[in-house]
Amino acid sequence: MISVEEARERLLGLVVPLPAEEVPLTEAAGRVLARDATARRDQPPFAASAMDGYAVQAAEVETGAMFRVIGESAAGRRFAGRVGAGQAVRIFTGAPVPEGADFVVIQEDVKRAGEVITIASDPGANRNIRPAGGDFRIGSAMAAPRRLTPEDVALLAAMNLPRVPVARKPQVALLATGDELVMPGEDPGPDQIIASNGYGLKALLEALGARARLLPIARDTEASLRTAFELAEEADLLVTIGGASVGDHDLVGKVAGDLGMDRAFYKVAMRPGKPLMAGRLGAAAMVGLPGNPVSAMVCGHVFLAPMIRVMLGLGSDLPALQDARLAAPLEANGPRQHYMRAVVSNGRLRAFDNQDSAALTVLSQANALLVRPPHDPPRAAGDAVAFLPI
Repeated sequence: MISVEEARERLLGLVVPLPAEEVPLTEAAGRVLARDATARRDQPPFAASAMDGYAVQAAEVETGAMFRVIGESAAGRRFAGRVGAGQAVRIFTGAPVPEGADFVVIQEDVKRAGEVITIASDPGANRNIRPAGGDFRIGSAMAAPRRLTPEDVALLAAMNLPRVPVARKPQVALLATGDELVMPGEDPGPDQIIASNGYGLKALLEALGARARLLPIARDTEASLRTAFELAEEADLLVTIGGASVGDHDLVGKVAGDLGMDRAFYKVAMRPGKPLMAGRLGAAAMVGLPGNPVSAMVCGHVFLAPMIRVMLGLGSDLPALQDARLAAPLEANGPRQHYMRAVVSNGRLRAFDNQDSAALTVLSQANALLVRPPHDPPRAAGDAVAFLPI
C-alpha cells in the first residue's frame, strides 16, 4: 500500500500532454490554449477618441477658447482633413482622431452656437485620446498554456485571430462494472442498485476539459469485461469503477492483466479510496476506482483531475490546499490519509459526522474535503486545518 503522494506521482507518470488542434474562436471558450497566440494588428489601430466631444489642438485648450467646427469624425468614418489653429472636429467615442488634433474636449465642457464652439468649463488635463496600440501591438502574445475565459476570447478576437490552437480534449472512457448495477431509469431488481458513479465522474471530468464517454455496464464475467475493454480502445484514459478489489467477483485486475496491462500500483493508504489500481493498457492510461460512490468521486478529485491537467498541458502542479478553522473538535486520525467531507463557510470548517463512503447525500452537501494526514492527532475547535475545495 503506497501513500497518496506516491500514487499521484505514479499516475501523473502515465500521461503526457496531448497534441494541439485548431478550433474556431467561437468554440475556444473553456479550452486550453496550447501555443502562444500572437496579435495580427494594433489595438486600437489608430489614435481614437475616448469620449464624445470635439478634437482640437492641445496648445489652444483653455476655458473661454473658441473654435470653428470644420467637420465630423465617427466610428468607422474618419474626418479626412487636418485640424489647424482655431479649428475643431466633432468627434464620437471610438472614432479616429483627425490629423493635427491631440486633445478631445468633452461635449459637456462646450457650448455650441452654429459652427462655433466655446470651452465653457475647465477641460482638465486628460486628453481623452486612446493612443494607437495602447492596448496591444502587432506581435503581442497571449501566453500559453491557459484555460481560455470569455474575456480571453474577446481579446483573441480583437487580435484578429479567427482560429486558435488548443490542446486536444482528453478522451476518457468510463466503465462501471458489476452484476448489481442498472442504469438510471431502468427497473432494478431486488438486489440491484443504480449506477451513479459514472455520471458523477463524467460531469467532473468534462468540467475539467475532458470528453468523457460512458460505456455499457460490464457484468462480472471475464467475457463481458473483455468486450468492454475493446470498446475503450480509442481512449486516452480508461477509468473502471468497481471490481478492482480482491473479492471473488472482482475481475477487473485479472482481465486487464491478461490483456497486457502494465500495473503501476494497487492500493493506496487513503480513505475513502484504498482499493485503487493503475497502469497502462495499450496506448491508454488505466485507473481502476473503487465502487463505493464517494470513494470514486474523491479519487476523481484527488487523482483524475491532476491527470487531466497534465494531458491538457497545464502542468502537474496541484490546486493549492486552502486553510480554515475547525468549527468543532475531531478525534485522532488513523494510519491512512483521510479526505473528510465538510462544509466551509466564513473561514470555518465543519466535517460531517457521517463519513460513510456510500453516502452520496453527504457528498452532495459538501463543498470541501478536509485533508487529514496519517496519524493526525486530535484537533480542537479553532485549529487551522487544510482542505481541498470541491
